[in-house]
Amino acid sequence: MEQKEKLTIEKLIEEAQLFCVGQSEFKHKELFGVTDGKAVGTLIEQKFQKHLHDKYIVTIGSSARRIDLPSDDILTDIKVTSIKQPQSSCPFRDAKQKIFGLGYNLLVFVYDKSDDPATQTAILNFVSCSFVSKERTADYTTTSILNQMKNVNASEEDIISFLEGIKLPVDEITLPQVAQLVLQTEIQIGYLTISNALQWRLNYRKIVNLSDDVPGVEKIVSYNKPK
Repeated sequence: MEQKEKLTIEKLIEEAQLFCVGQSEFKHKELFGVTDGKAVGTLIEQKFQKHLHDKYIVTIGSSARRIDLPSDDILTDIKVTSIKQPQSSCPFRDAKQKIFGLGYNLLVFVYDKSDDPATQTAILNFVSCSFVSKERTADYTTTSILNQMKNVNASEEDIISFLEGIKLPVDEITLPQVAQLVLQTEIQIGYLTISNALQWRLNYRKIVNLSDDVPGVEKIVSYNKPK
């Protein structure tokens, strides 16, 4: 029996690319007529996890940490979403995630689903796939504006006013602490759009449409916009 090798980030990215190619040609009988994005996402996540498990030594799933690939050297959550509305939810842990990132990497699969009535099957064409390092998982607009404010020597009060304006979900006691942290810490520009909710709502449109090379955002499959 062939010895499995340990999964690395580099291998994860390689396997994601292979998976996208293979799955884009696969005919899914169980997804014919299915419009529930969560059902599609769950199936694809499970198939990719099995794909990894069959080839590598890898830790899959963690109910405690709620991350699909929770080992410290991988620490990546898998997201599967439709190109029609490339978004998903994730657990809200701390309001600072919107500014400093989620604390783990994301592997984002984006598909375009079509049903074939003749064969009663569905095709998932993976039009985009990206690996987003944890340093790039904050909110784009929030991090961009905070960096601009820091560049013009904004005060703690200015930062507090901005965070109040965007309704960052923190209490009055915590707000000055967050503002101080913003002033003291180098902020990386995030590439998600994160909406406040009981769970964070993550939108990946900026990553899907990204054409520039950005350190920390690996485009595994690039999206060609329809003309």
